[in-house]
Amino acid sequence: MNIMDPTLVHTFAGNPLDRAQHLRKDTVALEALQHSDSSRFLLFHKLKVATDSNGSLAWVSQEDLPWPLGQVVFLGIQNDQGHFAASLKDDKEEDNPIGDVAAFTDCRQAASGLDVAEAGIVSQARAMLDWHQRNPYCAVCAQPSRAARGGQVRHCDGCGKHIFPRTDPVAIMLIQDDAKGERCLLGKSQGRIADSNFYSALAGFVDQGESLEEAVRREVMEEAGIAVGTVNYHSSQPWPFPSSLMIGCHGIALHQDIVIDSEEMADVAWFERPAVQAAVRGENPDLRIPGPGAIAHHLIKAWAFGQ
Repeated sequence: MNIMDPTLVHTFAGNPLDRAQHLRKDTVALEALQHSDSSRFLLFHKLKVATDSNGSLAWVSQEDLPWPLGQVVFLGIQNDQGHFAASLKDDKEEDNPIGDVAAFTDCRQAASGLDVAEAGIVSQARAMLDWHQRNPYCAVCAQPSRAARGGQVRHCDGCGKHIFPRTDPVAIMLIQDDAKGERCLLGKSQGRIADSNFYSALAGFVDQGESLEEAVRREVMEEAGIAVGTVNYHSSQPWPFPSSLMIGCHGIALHQDIVIDSEEMADVAWFERPAVQAAVRGENPDLRIPGPGAIAHHLIKAWAFGQ
């Protein structure tokens, strides 16, 4: 059964900008747009985003840009107005190198106070700037590469290779105990949350040559020793840290005997529906789950209340 809410737009999705593919191949038009008085720029410093005193995105005009800039990327167009993201040079050590114009805020923290559209723009901008920062050289010939098509690709003048950004698919799944589904499977990883009461949906990267359904079944078997039968897609969420796509699914277990991978997982357990419902409402002192900014929250909530 598909219990996805059709009105649900996850944090970091919902970007309203037209990414304007036709302009990306027109170097002259894109250059003119970048220098237009009407265009707006969203500044980043060490991958933190500029926000104003109200917590909204602090867009600046061409004439208000601080110099020197690092990477500039074209985000898209809205209402005939160009939108760009620009990073400041990382060697600027001061916390707020643009003075009273804005403050730089961690993107996760900023997203909690932004509307869906603004958070979606942050997702695109941060992922693009981070990718350029991580890939200054060609992976084929090791020569320096340069941004092209408004930052959509990098080009190596040494061997002529075009280098495209990658998005890493992650399967994240909420598994119920049987077809009736009165319990769901939650886990917590080793590390800083190992001794807490914080649990989430199981998750893992999709391997090469693997379908999404296969990834769901493999990850649940690896982490919990549970075989999974039916797998249904729920929704997806861009996660720009650095550049993942969280692909949310529900699945039905074929048995209930848990065998934990203790190297990776601190605990995996079945939780009754009333306990999970209370956790979604923030009323269960014994169980905490991710907040609404994470797709895991909505997978858990959909199961807890969707039937």
